[in-house]
Formats: sequence, structure tokens, C-alpha cells
Amino acid sequence: MQISANKLLFISTPVGALGTGIGGGVELTLFNITKEMTRRGYKVEVIAPQGSVMQPFIVKEISGELQIPGQTQTRTSPITMPKNSVLANMWEYARQVQAEYDLIVNFAYDWLPFYLTPFFQIPIAHLISMASYTDAMDRIIEQVATKFPGTIGVHTQTQAATFQLEQECTCLLNGLDLSIYQFCVQPSHNLAWVGRITPEKGLEDAVAAAKIAGIPLKIFGVIQDETYWQNICQDYPTETIKYMGFLSTFELQKELSKCLGLLVTSRVVEAFGNVAIEALACGVPLIAYRRGGLTEIVQEGKTGFLVEPDSVPGLVDAISRLNEIDRYACRQQAEATYSLEAMGDRVEKWFKGILNR
Repeated sequence: MQISANKLLFISTPVGALGTGIGGGVELTLFNITKEMTRRGYKVEVIAPQGSVMQPFIVKEISGELQIPGQTQTRTSPITMPKNSVLANMWEYARQVQAEYDLIVNFAYDWLPFYLTPFFQIPIAHLISMASYTDAMDRIIEQVATKFPGTIGVHTQTQAATFQLEQECTCLLNGLDLSIYQFCVQPSHNLAWVGRITPEKGLEDAVAAAKIAGIPLKIFGVIQDETYWQNICQDYPTETIKYMGFLSTFELQKELSKCLGLLVTSRVVEAFGNVAIEALACGVPLIAYRRGGLTEIVQEGKTGFLVEPDSVPGLVDAISRLNEIDRYACRQQAEATYSLEAMGDRVEKWFKGILNR
């Protein structure tokens, strides 16, 4: 089967409205894939929770209660859904309109879309944005990978390995519209940290390292855990940290490009790391814990440094070596691997492979 009318239905994460930052890297991934597939002539409709904004694209907004993020679950947590679930409502809408599309693409790391896959009349592709967190998710992902070969997409092989599905998953990496990101050869005396401000992101390690290094840390992102953020503010003087807020991609890259380096300090296995490739696109070196997808992004000693997980001294040592990194090499890595066009080729090949089966 070939794509007949180039019609794709994208279903967003149910943890937050697009544009709020609550969805983390999924928001940027969804936007960029929508942008590139539209440029290639596909008709794309995006379904997302009410209140979503994804200019210049129109979003079909669905009402309902938001889903609990997977990062908050334990290995043995049961599947839970609120009474008026936006996740269930989005997929009910998809069921009703499925005949108008050639392919549904699920961007949600949640049990329900995988469970529903056999009951739909058209194929469903699942782009998994997170590593293994719960036994229930691992099991349902494995079942779909077995029954519907080739339909599971991941961002890195490291991520796929957490599900023990390295051979069954298609590795797509990620991509950016590099024309948006400004290269800066002469940065200011600041470090950067970007992400949702919540305990599993390990912001306090970045703040501690910046204080020891004597370099101010600019913090970008939505404050998801207010108590956690206030504790950090109480523990460290204002001259160490500068909270910049949750910025649009255009505003973020303007500020990020001026920084000496980006610290990535997640305490959990991250699937990829969109902020890392955004930094590379600006010519900003990476300092990241040797954990998760970042191990496949950072080119040791060339575009950044990998540090022993949860080691503040390791971060400090890497900060002292930032002058060894050629910022042009960072931009070149982004251009070679993480352009929108390169990502589009990978994603389009994945889509066609699913439909041709």
C-alpha cells in the first residue's frame, strides 16, 4: 500500500496543552515533524488538549482532564485515568475520523493508545518519547512491537535498550529547523540549563556546579514543581542563578546561544534531549551526565563532555575545560545529523515502511 492522499493524524501528549511546556520535548518534536511533513506535501491534522497553541498550525482541541506524567509513576504503578480523560477523548475523536486519514501517529507515552492499536482500521505509528518507566508500559509496547512490526519509533538506541527492543524499534533521532538558531562565536560569562523544573531533572546539581565554578547559571523552563524551585532559590544566592522563564523557541535560542555551555543533569534515563541539539545548533558545547540518549549525542571532547552520573565535581571539571571545545564543531554536528531535512527523511521512510506492509 502506498500513501494515497498523504493524510496524517498526529495525536499529542495528554499531560498538558501544547505551548505550555508541560509536555517537555514532545512539544518541539511534534511541531518540527508537523512542519517538515507539511513542507513535503502531507496533509497533517494535530489533536491536542484544550488550550493548545502551535502556530502557524491549526490544532483540533479536545477537552478533558489531563493525564498524570509517566515520570511520576513507579515500576509497578497500575494504569490510571481520570473520570473525563482528555487522552480517552482524543482517541475517541480519532476513532470517529480515522477513515479520513492514511496513518495515525501517536506521540503519547501512555498505555491506552497502544492497547487500542488492534481495534483501529488504519495503521498507528507510535513515537515513544521516554525510556522504560513502568512494567505495564513495557509489556504493552512489547506486545505492539510483536503484533505490528516496524510501528514503534524511538529517538535513540539507548532508549530502545531500556525496553529490550533494540531490533524491533526504528531509531529516528530528532531534528530542528536550523535556520532559526543563531550561531554565536563569542559567548558571555554564563552557563545554561534548560528543562522542566522538577526533581528528576536534577537542576540543583547544575546550580551547585555553577556556584563552585563561579559562573552564573541561566535557567530556562516551566516551573512544574514550585516547592522544589523555592528550595533551590533558598539554598543559593541570586548572583548564582538567573531564572529566565519559559521562552519561545526563537527567544530561547537568542539567549542560549550566548552561553558558554549547557548543563544537562537529569537523574533519570532520558530518551534523547532536544535541548542538547538546540544548544549544538547555536554552537554551545554540552556537559551531560553519562546517562540515556545524551550518550549518543555528545561527541566526547569535540562537542562536549560526558560526566559520571550525579557527580557535581565531574560537572565542575568539565566546566573548566569548555575552552577546549570548538563552537563551530558543535554547529557542524547539528547540521550533519539534526537538521529538519535529515529528520524528515528518517520519519518519512518510517511512515512509508509502515504503510507498505
